[in-house]
Amino acid sequence: MRPVLLVTAALAVGSATAAIAQNPAPAKKGGIKLADVAGTWDSKTVLGPKDSVVVTSVLTATADGKGWTIKLANRDPIPVRVVAVGGDSVVMEAGPYESILRPGQMVTTHTVGHYKGDAMTGTIEARYASGDVLRGKTTATRRK
Repeated sequence: MRPVLLVTAALAVGSATAAIAQNPAPAKKGGIKLADVAGTWDSKTVLGPKDSVVVTSVLTATADGKGWTIKLANRDPIPVRVVAVGGDSVVMEAGPYESILRPGQMVTTHTVGHYKGDAMTGTIEARYASGDVLRGKTTATRRK
């Protein structure tokens, strides 16, 4: 009986995640709206032992959640999916795309950004096709 419940729960979570990815949740009343974070954000992400690896990027955010991109140095813009919006947070995913830290390997990133005015702090998880997972911290400042 337990395996059936676990499989059922996993399928329900997977279905809910897919539905959210296709239709990002609107901001709750009084919470952040995508229009509040629209603009160009200069970002720095730190990963690895003692936050020793630094990756810089530029996030372009639109008021409607469509057309969000991340631009890494010497790369074409990478489309970003807004997965959820609520409170002070925007949850987004990008990829798979070729990793800059591990050339030749594909990676998908999951970021939770907490926005306050022109500043963002958050966490990022990089999931590689190999199964490896790197976790880090990210900060960003909106361009004026």
